[in-house]
Amino acid sequence: METCPSVKNILLLDSEGKRVAVKYYSDDWPTLSAKLAFEKSVFAKTQKANAGTEAEIVMFDGHIVVYKFIQDLHFFVTGGEEENELILASVLQGFSDAVDRLLKNMVDKRTALENLDLILLCLDEIVDGGIVLETEGREIAEKVTGHGLESASSAEQTLVNALTQAREHFAKSLLM
Repeated sequence: METCPSVKNILLLDSEGKRVAVKYYSDDWPTLSAKLAFEKSVFAKTQKANAGTEAEIVMFDGHIVVYKFIQDLHFFVTGGEEENELILASVLQGFSDAVDRLLKNMVDKRTALENLDLILLCLDEIVDGGIVLETEGREIAEKVTGHGLESASSAEQTLVNALTQAREHFAKSLLM
């Protein structure tokens, strides 16, 4: 029986293996300590690789992990051992493309942390409950920023405007 493509987690780590943004969709790692141990292990296994901006695939601890590095950020998408690597790679590509668009081609840890709200919204647009919803980076970025919503209601536009103003206010307060 065919099932929908699914993802176990999406990780965005810095160059030291510390969390920037992570989202788990599976109970394979039931505790925070199990999640942190997985992140540390997958980072250690892949940090010596020269992935660069091209996606690499590794089998790790009974899971397929697709990853790539951009500047000082490490992007990971994990699926089950039976999951299609091409689908996981397309999720990874969509995530990294959307982040690149949202951060205006300034993909680094500092900019990512300043725009963490957009990255977390991006994760929500890509996967819901482990089920892949969208893999096209442009579409994901447009949904997150609210651009391209010609048919959006005034309530949706008001919410987008409020979130944008809140993000700008939060960013200003961090700089003070």
